[in-house]
Amino acid sequence: MLSVPVYDTNGRQIGTETIDEALLGGEVNVALLKQAVVMYHANRRQGTVATKSRAEVEGSTRKLYRQKGTGRARAGNIRTPVRRGGGHAFAKKPRDFRQAMPAKMRRLARNQAVLAKIQSQDAAIIDGLQLTAPKTAPLARLLAQVQADRGCVLATDGRDLNVYKSGRNIPRTEVTDVAGLNAGQVLSRRKLVFTRAAFAKFRELAAGSAAVRE
Repeated sequence: MLSVPVYDTNGRQIGTETIDEALLGGEVNVALLKQAVVMYHANRRQGTVATKSRAEVEGSTRKLYRQKGTGRARAGNIRTPVRRGGGHAFAKKPRDFRQAMPAKMRRLARNQAVLAKIQSQDAAIIDGLQLTAPKTAPLARLLAQVQADRGCVLATDGRDLNVYKSGRNIPRTEVTDVAGLNAGQVLSRRKLVFTRAAFAKFRELAAGSAAVRE
């Protein structure tokens, strides 16, 4: 069993929560995590770049001057790539960089990313995190107290608007619903922080995905 430290809202450790590593895949599959990270990075690429080839720029197709006898280098039409205003020799065109991964693999990659964070002692749980209004300072102070101020993913149970608005302008901090947590998010930050309700929800999600694998 793996244990994750639990902190109160003052940053003091008040206990631990346990989770069976078998629910998270048992051991970290580095190749799977790399495939997942590459997929998430590729899916963020826009691929909307576009330049014109020599066939697409405006200009005559007439040969500028005869091939021989002028003393100058031979030249084709004015749209040649070597001339100012000509087309690109290898024009870039819009393309789709998206990659696909089966849902079972995505869920397993998420679980193993969390497993890696727990094994490296980069995971934590905060008990009683409730904000009555969006306030950045208290949340930033709390993250600093649990050593998560150098970059973290804060997972909540559902979309907590007050926590989200409080954390969205903290550098290198991402607040997300635990149901939408993925391996790319977990591995892109130093720390993984759950609220207590979010950790309970994640345990249920991990148990469900483990049952599907079996």
